[in-house]
Parts: sequence; structure tokens; C-alpha cells
Amino acid sequence: MKNSIIYLFAIVILFSGFKSNAKNPEKPKLVVGIVIDQMRYDYLTRFYNRYGENGFKRLLNNGFSLENAQYNYIPTYTAVGHTSIYTGTTPDNHGIISNNWYDKFLKESIYCVDDDTYTTVGNDSNEGKKSPFKMQSTTITDQLRLAQNMQNKTISVSIKDRSAILPAGHTANGAYWFDGGSRGQFISSSFYMDALPNWVTDFNNSGKAAAYLEQPWETLYDVNTYKNSILDDNVYEGKFKGETSSTFPHNIPTLKNDNGNYSIIKAIPAGNSFTADFAKAAIIGENLGKGEFTDFLAVSFSSTDYVGHQFGPTSIEIEDTYLRLDKDLADLLSFLDKEIGKDKYTVFLTADHAAVDVPAYLQSLKIPAHYFSNRKFNEEVLEITQKYFNSTELIENISNYQIFLDKDKIESLGLTKTVVADKLVEEIINLDGIYKAVTAKTLQTARFTDGIMNSLQNGYNQKYSGDVLMIPFPATLTGGKTGTSHGSGYSYDTHIPIIFYGNGIQQGSSKKRHEIIDIAPTIANLLQIEAPNSSTGKIIVEALK
Repeated sequence: MKNSIIYLFAIVILFSGFKSNAKNPEKPKLVVGIVIDQMRYDYLTRFYNRYGENGFKRLLNNGFSLENAQYNYIPTYTAVGHTSIYTGTTPDNHGIISNNWYDKFLKESIYCVDDDTYTTVGNDSNEGKKSPFKMQSTTITDQLRLAQNMQNKTISVSIKDRSAILPAGHTANGAYWFDGGSRGQFISSSFYMDALPNWVTDFNNSGKAAAYLEQPWETLYDVNTYKNSILDDNVYEGKFKGETSSTFPHNIPTLKNDNGNYSIIKAIPAGNSFTADFAKAAIIGENLGKGEFTDFLAVSFSSTDYVGHQFGPTSIEIEDTYLRLDKDLADLLSFLDKEIGKDKYTVFLTADHAAVDVPAYLQSLKIPAHYFSNRKFNEEVLEITQKYFNSTELIENISNYQIFLDKDKIESLGLTKTVVADKLVEEIINLDGIYKAVTAKTLQTARFTDGIMNSLQNGYNQKYSGDVLMIPFPATLTGGKTGTSHGSGYSYDTHIPIIFYGNGIQQGSSKKRHEIIDIAPTIANLLQIEAPNSSTGKIIVEALK
């Protein structure tokens, strides 16, 4: 009898355990994907002591941070980054190989989201003739829509068109970007809708954009406290048109007319605040996180990129921009607490790429850094083809450190693309500025398993990329000697933050290497849905409860 009671008790415990384990955790009501354009990982650590407790620090201290998150492809540009984050794969699969690239079928340069099939929604400009058509993979936002029989909502917001359109995927309810100039409006494309929702029209009519441009850009704190940056008065920073100095304050009310009128908001921290305002309006206007299904809000903060390009990573301007963005994030998180509810939403925060220190500044410190002349290089390539093939007509296009060959001309001379490409690789490696070079055929037939050549291979798309691909020396830029840029496969462009926070997320951090393409499959696993259809990333198991 005693043994029977013990046995019965064990069965009850066993089945109650099964019942508990089988219960699915409550899914978030809203997922918020935050991409900060051109954010280096060290902006978290350099400015940490100056951040408040409720912005970046809240995410870091209560979420899960990846300290060695990297991009694993070239080029590290905005369109490619946003696409890779949301598709969980690299350009060799998703097809967005740059912001702009040479289309060897159309024989012209194209922009990643241009699409004349559609018209602008919101005004009569051409700035809304856009779609995600060139992106060949689904996104995590698409997969969430498919998994819920299209009954949830996906809304995407950014100042940049590509930063709104590509995260939104192919099935979004709305993607919105900023049309500056004399208009100062958020617009969309007929790909998504026939007319702007009332809440967008109301926002555009609210005067917020104009209000932000009524104040000069002054430092948030005493300028002398910005010890994480070099002196404000230096030769490595660009200027707004009309300025004689790149130092604070920047008198935005008097500068705006010479700097694109409303478009100047893109290039100052107020652009991030303005984007956050619109994101909050979207949550209320679309009732995100209020229904039966999980909604998705994609937000990309673009002004960090414009400021970085103009002033560089060591400027007081970039430090001030991040201190102000920290406050915007704190306000947005507080808003989510109130509108959606604590523990009812999940956030991931990352960047689409980072940036190099201004090469001229590095040179002043005797650190190797370079400026690359496209004009000179193009001339030297033609000299090579003239010398070895007696023709200067074998090159169709040179862009994005890629050479596209003219197949018809090559064949008319009794040559092959393989022969010409091999000779170019052999010769251009001797030219100034070129550190590595490889043919497309090599990338198709060999496999580089790690390092920068692996990144080049991940960025190579057999259908769309060129016939010869090159890598410049580290710390190389084209253009003038003020400000910075990005695009390489070196760590200064690839090392970015990834932080998960909220519903379903563990508290902690990881020093292991993770790839940017791991975000989408991780969120898919959290939501218990399929990953994007070309996803090659891995689930970050340690980040999930």
C-alpha cells in the first residue's frame, strides 16, 4: 500500500512537470528593432560614464549585450547593413550588394530601393518612388506577418528611405521616411498604401520639424566637459555651408537655408529626436502592441551617420549626439513601458556599420592611413588593359572597389573574361592603395573560411557583383580630408553593438564572437516562427530565457 501511494505521488509529480514544461511563455506584444546608423561599439564604452541610467545603461544592465558582435561581409554600407540585420544573411544571398551599384544587365548605376513602378504617397515629389523589390530574401518582419496570417502590423520608420524600406520587408503595413528640402514631411510609397494615414498627416502638420530648427545646436553640457573627444577647433571636421568654423555652437536657424532647409535636421541630433517622436506617433496611431498578435516596429536613427560623416568619431559633435540620443532612448523606453507595458515588449538595438577614425587625424599621429583616388586608379587600370590587350575598351564600370568587364568587347578581340580578370588581379595589386585583389571566378570556386577574404566572399553576389574585387589598405577613404566614412571589412567598420532587452531576454553579456546575421534567427526563435527564408545566421541561445 505504501509503495502504491509513493508510485501514485511520483506519477502526479511527473505529469505536473510535463504540464509546466509544455506551457509556452507569453510572447511579446511588440518587437522594436532599433538600428543606429554608423554606431561604433566603443561609443558604448567611451561615453558610458556620461550616459544616464535609463537609456543605453538600462539596456546594457538589464538586457543581454554582445561585446564582440561583427559584420562578416564587405561592403559595410547602410542598405547592406539594414538588409543583413533583418534577413539574417549576407549579400551573396539577399542581393543588396551596396547602397548604389552598377547593374551589368541594365548597363547603368542603380539605387537599392528605387522603383519607378510606384509613386510617392504624401506629396507630389519623386522621393517615394521606392520599394524593397531588389531584396531577394524575406525579413524577420515578413516572417512574423506570415506566421500570424497577416493579422499583425509591421511599421518601419527612418529619416533615410533605404533604412525604412529594407527592414520593413515585402509585407509591411507601412514604411515612412523623411522628405526634407522645402517640404519637411514623412512620406511613403504606393507600394504600401494609397494615402497617408491620418496620424501621419497630423504629425506632418504639427510643426515639429520647424520647431526643432528654431534652436541652435549647442552642447548638452559645458563644452569643456567633453573629455572623450579631441579639441573642438581642429582641421579634421567638416563645416556646414555658411560656417567659417566647425566649432560649437552651430546656428541652425541661420544655416538651414544654405543647407537644404528642412534637410539640415538629418545632420543634427534633433533628427534623432524627431525620428523618436514619429515612432511614438506610429505606436499610438497604429495601436501597436494592443491587439491579439505580435506587432513589429522598426526604427532606424540616421542622424548619427550624417554627424559622423561630417565631423568624425573623435569630435565633440559625435559625443554630444550620443549623449542626446541616450536621452531619446530613455524617453522611448519609458513610453513603451507606459503604452505597451513592462515585460510586454522586446527590443534589439544594433548598428548598420561603424566608422573609421578620420585618416588625416591618424596620419597626424603617425598611424598608417590613406586616401584613395578613384580617378587615378581608373586611369591606371586603362593603362594596364592598353599594355597587355591593346585596348582601353575592356572595362565597363569601376565602382565599390569592383571592376566590371565588357564581355562583348573582350570576346570580339578573341579574349576571355578569365584571362583579362587574371591579368588585372596580377597587375593592380602593384598599384597604390590596393592591398588585396581577387577574381570573381576565384570567389566562385574557392572557399575562404575566415578573415577579410571570407568577408569579401560573403559580400560577393554571383549574379550582381563585378569580375574583379579589391580590398584597400586599412584606414583608407576616398574624398576630402575632413570627416569619416565606412564600407570596409576591417574591425573599425565591422565591430558594432548588439543588445537584446525585454520579454524573453536573459540578463547578461557575451564576449564570444557573434555575427550581425544572428539577430533575425534569434528573434525568430524567441517568437517561435520561421527564420527568414535565406537566413544563414545562428540563434544566440545564451541571450534567450
